[in-house]
Amino acid sequence: MVIAAGGGRRIGGPEALLRTGGTPLVDRAVDTVRAAGCAPIVVVLGAAADEVRAAAELADASVVVDKAWGTGIGSSLRVGLNALTDVEADAVVVVPVDMPGVTTHAVRRVAALPYPDVLVCATYDGRRSYPMLFGRRHWSGISTVAHADVGARPYLLAHKHEVLDVACDRIADGARLDGPEAVAAFKLTIPAQRSRA
Repeated sequence: MVIAAGGGRRIGGPEALLRTGGTPLVDRAVDTVRAAGCAPIVVVLGAAADEVRAAAELADASVVVDKAWGTGIGSSLRVGLNALTDVEADAVVVVPVDMPGVTTHAVRRVAALPYPDVLVCATYDGRRSYPMLFGRRHWSGISTVAHADVGARPYLLAHKHEVLDVACDRIADGARLDGPEAVAAFKLTIPAQRSRA
């Protein structure tokens, strides 16, 4: 699952529309997840969903729209998990589009144990972050408590003894796009229509 619903208010527009080498960031995230062997791929859009669909290829991905995207990642997580209800999958790996330093190697490492009862988090400098792997047994519980910008954090804290932490420091960058400096550090560009806004 790729979560690409945020409005990117700190960077001047939706993260999904930022470009890396001319490719929308959401397509890069989809490619990363696909290259790691994950399928099917669900992309959760929100802010400027129509604009993202027009600009991105979203190849082989199912797209769902979180109409309450402005409330935070929790809503998008619920929408994405709900879209997987009828999918035969034992676990889902979650990658947010605003972490362009997440690599295929990190996704593979986190998704190495795709079982119904697993909870796996990538760590950077010992801190939990994405990608995350949620076994199917946990989907309902995560959906119940996921809210605002904390997402699955309350559920993970309540099940802390079940969470497997996987260090990804050497194979990925856990930084988030939290401002113009981060956008510049990842050499991302803002599409022309966004820079005029």
